[in-house]
Amino acid sequence: MWALQPVACISDEVVIAMRASPSGRPGTMWSRMAAGLRKESVSEAITGYLFVSPFLVTIGTFIFFAAIYAFYLSFHKYDLFTPPQFVGLANYRRLLANTDFRIALRNVAVYTAGVVPVQTAVAMALAVLANQKLKLQGFFRSAYYVPCITSSVASSLIFMWLYYKQGIINYILSVLRLPSNIDWLGNPSTALPAIMTLVTWTTSAYFMVVFLAALQDIPSSVYEASRIDGASGWQTFWHVTLPLLRPSIFLVVVLGTIGCMQVFDQVYIMTRGGPLKSTMSIVYLVYTEAFGDLRFGYGAAMAFALFAVIFVLTLIQRKYLDVKIEY
Repeated sequence: MWALQPVACISDEVVIAMRASPSGRPGTMWSRMAAGLRKESVSEAITGYLFVSPFLVTIGTFIFFAAIYAFYLSFHKYDLFTPPQFVGLANYRRLLANTDFRIALRNVAVYTAGVVPVQTAVAMALAVLANQKLKLQGFFRSAYYVPCITSSVASSLIFMWLYYKQGIINYILSVLRLPSNIDWLGNPSTALPAIMTLVTWTTSAYFMVVFLAALQDIPSSVYEASRIDGASGWQTFWHVTLPLLRPSIFLVVVLGTIGCMQVFDQVYIMTRGGPLKSTMSIVYLVYTEAFGDLRFGYGAAMAFALFAVIFVLTLIQRKYLDVKIEY
């Protein structure tokens, strides 16, 4: 769709130039060419919009319309079987007094604070390794990326088996003569860290691609200058590579924060918010309120409260994370 705009602009300029022809008489060759070019540009635009129309209809229906309707429902009481009943800000006032919402907000805050820094560091380390000129470089890049393309359901089930009391993790701990009778997903003190470990493993590869693209975009002359100045490998990374990755770091941190605040799949499959609500997330709470208890208006209010939290966090990150590059 965007590629069609320059063509249309060029066609308009050509048409203007043709209309400025000295002859200026209707029916001349210039006028016929101008009309033909204009029809061609319109035809190309219509064709382009027809090609992207399924995507636009899908996005408009399931994202924009759904978001607007959810915002509308957040001011109503709605149980799917009766017409929506307007309640004003009652859902939001009730939300402020909801203990479960505060617990879920605390859980996702701890979860985000633990996952985002680790996954950013791991992703950067993987990108640095993948950027090295080594044998089987393509194989290692693909191997690093496999966890990212694995279904969240499949990876959650695999880690559930690993976390069983009779699973391989406890077996390895027993071989090492360490405490091994650990119920990783049944203990409130270990359930959330167990999910955090899984998510870090599955998402780091995705952000590795972002850092890898940024690393390959750094001019080689910068590294040559640092070698001439006698900088070591660590000094080059700390004073050259890392500062040039600031925009990518900001992008990874923001996307990681948004993803962590919206965690749902792993919680739903592995713990269902337990034990003792130690892994309950806001999105899981929205799901249980809307689809479990059929309180769609209240669930929509929770969803928009989460949106407000994410929006504020993004503004804070934008204000305090330095994204300027200085060569």
